[in-house]
Amino acid sequence: MIRADLKRATTAMRQLGSMRLSFTLLFVVLAILVARFSWHMPILMLDAEHALFDARVSLTAPKTDQDNRIVIIAYTDDTLMATGKRSPLDRTILAKALKRIDSFGAKAIGIDILIDQPQPEDPTIIAAFKSMKTPTFLAYASARSAEDKILLWQQEFLEAFLARLTPGNVRPASIVIHADDDNVLRRWAEITPQSPPRIPNAMIPQAKDFADYRGSVAYRLPAFEGTPVFTTIPIDSFAEDALFANPDAAALFRQQIEGRYVLIGGNIQDIDLFETPMTRINGKPMWGVEIFAHMLAQQLDHRRLVPVSSPMLWTMAALIALLGALTAMSNARPILVAGAALVQIGALGGVPFWLHGRDWDSYGLPAFGWLIGWFLAFAAVGTAARAIGSEQRKFAQSALGKYLPVDIAAQIMRNPESLSLTGEKREIFVVFTDLEGFTKLSHAIAPEMVALLLNRYLDMLSDVVLQHGGTIDKFVGDAVVAFWGAPISRADDGERAVRAAIAMHAAGEHFRQTVPEGVPPVGKTRVGLHHGDAIVGNFGGEGRIQYTALGDSMNTAARLEAANKQTKSSILVSREAANLSGLDIFRPLGRIVLRGRATPIEIVEPVPNLDEDERLRYSEIAARAIAGDVSAITELAAISAIHPEDTALANFVYRLEHQEDGGYFVLD
Repeated sequence: MIRADLKRATTAMRQLGSMRLSFTLLFVVLAILVARFSWHMPILMLDAEHALFDARVSLTAPKTDQDNRIVIIAYTDDTLMATGKRSPLDRTILAKALKRIDSFGAKAIGIDILIDQPQPEDPTIIAAFKSMKTPTFLAYASARSAEDKILLWQQEFLEAFLARLTPGNVRPASIVIHADDDNVLRRWAEITPQSPPRIPNAMIPQAKDFADYRGSVAYRLPAFEGTPVFTTIPIDSFAEDALFANPDAAALFRQQIEGRYVLIGGNIQDIDLFETPMTRINGKPMWGVEIFAHMLAQQLDHRRLVPVSSPMLWTMAALIALLGALTAMSNARPILVAGAALVQIGALGGVPFWLHGRDWDSYGLPAFGWLIGWFLAFAAVGTAARAIGSEQRKFAQSALGKYLPVDIAAQIMRNPESLSLTGEKREIFVVFTDLEGFTKLSHAIAPEMVALLLNRYLDMLSDVVLQHGGTIDKFVGDAVVAFWGAPISRADDGERAVRAAIAMHAAGEHFRQTVPEGVPPVGKTRVGLHHGDAIVGNFGGEGRIQYTALGDSMNTAARLEAANKQTKSSILVSREAANLSGLDIFRPLGRIVLRGRATPIEIVEPVPNLDEDERLRYSEIAARAIAGDVSAITELAAISAIHPEDTALANFVYRLEHQEDGGYFVLD
């Protein structure tokens, strides 16, 4: 089996040609590369990958109740209006808020506000920082890591400011977050050398597994519309002394802060806003401080998404290209191929969603590249397969030429592998013909006329075979060999064969009556028809193939054709073939032993123009005569005398009068 497959593959590559084969392999390699590196390819590919990744995040993000572990204290536009300061933000209100948050027992405080330039209220905020008992992490950024947020002189001021807070519980933490080129924040920021830890890492130092995390942010969605994932309190509330004079209000605020991680930042329009994967769905950007809250929650949940390894991506890319190629090469029905293709495309689109929903990090997973890679491999190999199919159809056409009827040829063209160099045992109806006296005639006329007459004669008989759905086996001089039942069998093959035999004799009669003037008379066409087993298939070699039938049935049909000469008939059909034809148009001509054979065979002759009653009467008399009834033989002789032109009947009577004791006649 493997050897045969290799041979077929070698033949296919030879049929494809070196140039087409090279281009096919090139496109398959391109398919693998696209399926592996689509995240690193031109903008349209990357945009598609971004869109699919965002869809995965949005559709697989868990919907949660409000997270009571984290609270956001936010500067709002109302805060800016009340303080009359936009940039830098008012630090007095921050100082008051810090003192009260510190007194309420927060776990840790992260401040997403840069203290990057001097302000009159700096002594107040410095005093607040120095008094902090809660671990507090103040925003830090450098001109190198966040040039859009801070200049070098601002960095120098910030570093000097932080130095004034030492010793104490306030330490720097990086607030750098890196959005992709389309301003969508999908991953944790890269850890830059000589920078302090990122705010989420700094606030939960015991979560060491996230210290070097660079994967996707595990965003969450609210379980109920109108209830955000994180509680947000305006910072103004912590600056209202009158409010905190009320014990109940103070207790309520303590309840909101105690034991929680507190993030302080800005919820200010047009400042520090980022698009997230969910923005494509809900159209809403997210403030940086809220993104830090999602990161903090992810760290608390220990949701470190697992990246897909490079070897796995290479394996998937190669497998996807292979699937596309194998699908294109399939010889299944088109509807099955289309179904398989849809299943594969659905799987390629669904697997990344399935992975991301199970905490695999699908950032960098080439989902769109998988689809394009599959289509590239499918198209490349499909084009090659069609080219091979075209070559195979040419091969089929050259191998069979005009020897097959249209419907059989069409089926072989759809399945060229049926022309493989193999044979199979089939039951077939075989027809042999011969043009009487043509060999003698060919010596009496010019070679050009011989070729003209022979080609015309063979064309006429070939047309008859094909019109009746037969397969032309071969031409042997003026003889035509044809069969029915292979490569495709039909229920009415026997009837077709008998009617073809009659029509071939009639075509021969027409031919002999229409030869050009000056050509000597042409003899009649004799036909033999038999049914039996044969080995049918292609025999020869890769360069020279003949579709033919081999077996005793072929020899018997040939001997039946030759027997016409001695029995003075034109068409002889074996009883086996007649019985299987489904026709009732035959008259018996007794039992004979063919030349070179020892076993008698019963022969019949088709007489479609004979009246049915007359044929039945004749058959009844012939049956008695064959059984040895002398009176029946006498009756047949009387009928023969009335029809002297019926030479086959006259010879039948002669054979009956001289048959062997077993009821048969041995031909010379």
